[in-house]
Amino acid sequence: MTRASLDKQPHEVAAMFDDVAANYDLTNDVLSLGQDRRWRRTVAQALDVRPGERVLDLGAGTGTSSLPFAEAGADVVPCDFSLGMLREGKRRHPSLPLTAGDATRLPFADGVFDAVTISFALRNVHDTDAALREMLRVTRPGGRVVICEFSHPTWAPFRTVYTEYLMRALPPVARAVSSNPDAYVYLAESIRSWPDQPALAARLQKAGWQRVAWRNLSAGIVALHRAVR
Repeated sequence: MTRASLDKQPHEVAAMFDDVAANYDLTNDVLSLGQDRRWRRTVAQALDVRPGERVLDLGAGTGTSSLPFAEAGADVVPCDFSLGMLREGKRRHPSLPLTAGDATRLPFADGVFDAVTISFALRNVHDTDAALREMLRVTRPGGRVVICEFSHPTWAPFRTVYTEYLMRALPPVARAVSSNPDAYVYLAESIRSWPDQPALAARLQKAGWQRVAWRNLSAGIVALHRAVR
């Protein structure tokens, strides 16, 4: 990431998400044209949690992404770096054990989770490779990871249209529905600068994950990466 606007310190990113916490879920729903709900359902299906399993939901924000795992009977721990997001989440979902944590230095012991997942948040971690290693560390042998993240559309003409939407259409829409529209300019640029599907798979393998695979959603706008420890 070479753009000045992407050169943010971790505390600046956390503050940015604090500012958008109140309307975050609504804004994502509008900007994705409702597709974010379908993407999150796909994550829950891919992780395939069972009653009694321990699940770490990283970058959980307000905890909305953790609800399907709790409803499936898993012992889910929503974890996020933004205290503003966690406060809003505790207001909405008081039963969830929302936990503050840095993805590059997780406050958990080795091998305590059966599964780890992170959706639309890995690209906002200041050290992606350290986060992938930490996720591996806290996952038990044989455990699994599912990463859902914006990616690169596979059809070149559509990729051009999508990039134009990110940089031109997304900020005006964000101004209409978000409490901090400038944050969505940063997010648009972070999506455009994110590695493509094979590159993220290679980073997972380098971090020590095995049987890495990915699946494109919405023509590659989003990719679902899976692996096991």
